[in-house]
Amino acid sequence: MKRLFVYFIFSTILFVSYASTKPFTVIIDPGHGGKDPGAMGPNGREKDINLNVSLKLGDLIKQNHPDVKVVFTRDVDKYVPLQDRSNIANKANGDLFICIHTNASKARSAYGSETYTIGLDKTNANFEVAKRENSVILLEEGYKEKYQGFDPTSPDSYIMFEFMQSKFSDKSIEFAAYTQDEFISSKRYNRGVRQENFWVLHQTKMPSVLIELGFISNPNEERFLLSDEGQNTMANSIYKAFAKYKHEYDKKNVAANTNIATTETPQPPVSKMDNSTQQVSDSKVEYQLQLFITRKQVTDTKDPQFRGLTNCIFYEEGGWFKYTYGSTNNLDEILKLKNSIKSTFPEAFIIVFHNGQKISLQEAEKISKQK
Repeated sequence: MKRLFVYFIFSTILFVSYASTKPFTVIIDPGHGGKDPGAMGPNGREKDINLNVSLKLGDLIKQNHPDVKVVFTRDVDKYVPLQDRSNIANKANGDLFICIHTNASKARSAYGSETYTIGLDKTNANFEVAKRENSVILLEEGYKEKYQGFDPTSPDSYIMFEFMQSKFSDKSIEFAAYTQDEFISSKRYNRGVRQENFWVLHQTKMPSVLIELGFISNPNEERFLLSDEGQNTMANSIYKAFAKYKHEYDKKNVAANTNIATTETPQPPVSKMDNSTQQVSDSKVEYQLQLFITRKQVTDTKDPQFRGLTNCIFYEEGGWFKYTYGSTNNLDEILKLKNSIKSTFPEAFIIVFHNGQKISLQEAEKISKQK
């Protein structure tokens, strides 16, 4: 009887796997191209590095994951408008968007790899990166109309992103964290997971990241990124991050589709650092600020990761411990709180819960209006 039950479960999983008509689709977006060379180094061009690493990454995914559909926004040296890149991703109904770029700085000593997700990290360094990557739209005719009046050089234009907190934020951060972990394993200097407002991430309807491989303005990094060894290293690191992400994705989807119980259902942040609990209102939306995520629980309230903040709480989701700060039913109050810790936690972003379930800001606004 036990053997029959195991066979039934196995058959059900196989049926679900084969019955799925949509393969997991990853969109790989090599930044710049064609008339837009991107950042320039003494010996190389950003567009070429981006394309080479992207193609190598795509090959690794195809070789090791034949069930995955790989879509490139460009696979040759051609110019693709910024909005078109997002359109390609959305039309393909992508499950993950990986945008690959190469950094540059006026300081030739700057080096290392970093991964961005959409968000409002109000630091000058991050804004300069976003401004440079978004400025490609200035090459397009009628860009003001096409991009809804967005001016990539004006800080005021970025206000439009404030309430566009994506429901894919956590999954984007998860993949970004995997990527940075793999860069560390490959002996790359870790510049961390960051947040900024990139148009191409803002427009994609899926978990999305923008990876800055390294600095073409740094002679040593340029030499590394132009070499086969360097490009293979970066492509392999991103591929390993993808493999981890896909593994977690498959586990959750098989469990969901076969009605097998899972402990990874998102729960409201009710665990305080002192192990006491906090009740979440069932009748109102609750706004909190998410600060950071870790694989291991942080038990020391004086841990440097809290940067001096107290009364932080956490919730578990997808194998991550996600730490938050503040709790209010008022959006204006959470915005004021976010602004008050901006200098300490510029990467903090708003999350919302309702009836114990995480929801988007847009959904929270609809619920508030109904009441």
